[in-house]
Amino acid sequence: MSPDTQPRIGLFFGSSTGNTRRIAKMIKKRYDDATMAAALNVNKATPELVASYDYLILGTPTLGEGDLPGLDTDCQQSSWAEFLPQLKDVDFTGKTVALYGLGDQEKYAENFVDALGMLYEFVSARGARVVGFWPSDGYDFIASKAEEDGEFVGLVLDQDNQKQLSDDRLETWLRLIASEFGLQDS
Repeated sequence: MSPDTQPRIGLFFGSSTGNTRRIAKMIKKRYDDATMAAALNVNKATPELVASYDYLILGTPTLGEGDLPGLDTDCQQSSWAEFLPQLKDVDFTGKTVALYGLGDQEKYAENFVDALGMLYEFVSARGARVVGFWPSDGYDFIASKAEEDGEFVGLVLDQDNQKQLSDDRLETWLRLIASEFGLQDS
């Protein structure tokens, strides 16, 4: 795909059970191919592909005791744990990044969506402008690396305990980030 025909927004995710992938596909359904690339698992991505986008949406679940998904957390395939080191030399300066994370606030209340916080720290340290912070009220957890000043660093979905809220949360969040991505609020 030539640079002048590349979609404006790259959509990348890591997944273990498929929930994060399903959310990525729900996001993609709302945009045409000129606006957003197809959702791509990071185990099929390259640092060059990620670096080629000025606008990115990145998604991750939190596994176990607050870990990024990857081979060490019993994922069937490589994921963020293996891909982030490949991105260490990518300069995110000038890039606008929105993040979403999945977690279980009841079973893992002490490290709820920690992987989202790790992803945020990684891209922020490399110059990204992160948008789409999300209120942490409405969730019941003890601690999270993804919370700053009463807000999560991205959209948080709990498909285990609050699945019924996910569609509305996703719609609201996509409207929230639309202007940051130069999109019409639909």
